[in-house]
Amino acid sequence: MQAYPRSILRPRRLTRVAFAPFGEVLDAADPGRAPIAINGGTTLRYDQLARVETDDQGYGAISLFQAHEAVSLPLVIEVMERHPLGSQAFMPLTRCRFVIVVAPAASRQPDPANMQAFVTDGRQGVSYRRGTWHLPLTVLDMAHLLVVDRKGPGCNLNEHVFAPGTGPLLLPHEG
Repeated sequence: MQAYPRSILRPRRLTRVAFAPFGEVLDAADPGRAPIAINGGTTLRYDQLARVETDDQGYGAISLFQAHEAVSLPLVIEVMERHPLGSQAFMPLTRCRFVIVVAPAASRQPDPANMQAFVTDGRQGVSYRRGTWHLPLTVLDMAHLLVVDRKGPGCNLNEHVFAPGTGPLLLPHEG
């Protein structure tokens, strides 16, 4: 395992443009997404906020996560993960800010020099593209989240554990 000197990451505000290389931001308030009135005008549908990516053998699954342990920053990142067979989306059901740290999918392991960090505004969600390295769910506020990901045969989880003392340091966000 290659050791890296400790990197410093400071999350920035999550935007659709900044996050585009890694997946999609799930945000009904995005000005580029106009809702469609359905059910006789009683409901607004924010259509196709993200694609569910899976391989040919898997299927999309909807789950609920209860985030019951909030963290505070600074935080040393000890592990990153990715899902090589399908995308994974997180959408808060209650107001919940969470930290996102990502690295390109093309890497065999996450390189701290290529990592980017974001923090949601409490109502935004994300959909990580298939294979994107990301920090496991790390919340700043306890909450419930809707999760959509791939289930089925095959190993859909790779983890990278940083050698002791080499994991990037995640500082409080820029504001």
